[in-house]
Amino acid sequence: MNALGRHLLLEYKDCNEEVLDGVDFLQHCLNDAAVACGATVVGQSFYHFSPYGVSGVVNIAESHISIHTWPEYKYAAVDIFTCGDRVEPEKAIALIAERLGTDNYSAIELRRGIVMDTPARRMPK
Repeated sequence: MNALGRHLLLEYKDCNEEVLDGVDFLQHCLNDAAVACGATVVGQSFYHFSPYGVSGVVNIAESHISIHTWPEYKYAAVDIFTCGDRVEPEKAIALIAERLGTDNYSAIELRRGIVMDTPARRMPK
């Protein structure tokens, strides 16, 4: 059996609260993470909450990298979902930790779209 994708669920604790509230900083961080793991960036959307916190997603041809921050708790939740076998999402984990100013993080990987080893079916037109 093969998986169509890999989904990394990341928890970053004890982060620099200032960077967790910076939209431009986080856009660059996630874009750099996408490039570091070999993904192709195709778009992005970020939103700053009032009084603080950011949610954002970098769309990649292989799926997405997203973040939601809680500066008041020095915490960020990050998802990296990639399809295919060309991208190496684990290469983004330490880069994001360094940018967020922490060495306190954890990762869980889920295999998504488990399919039998059979040829793909074409969708009817």
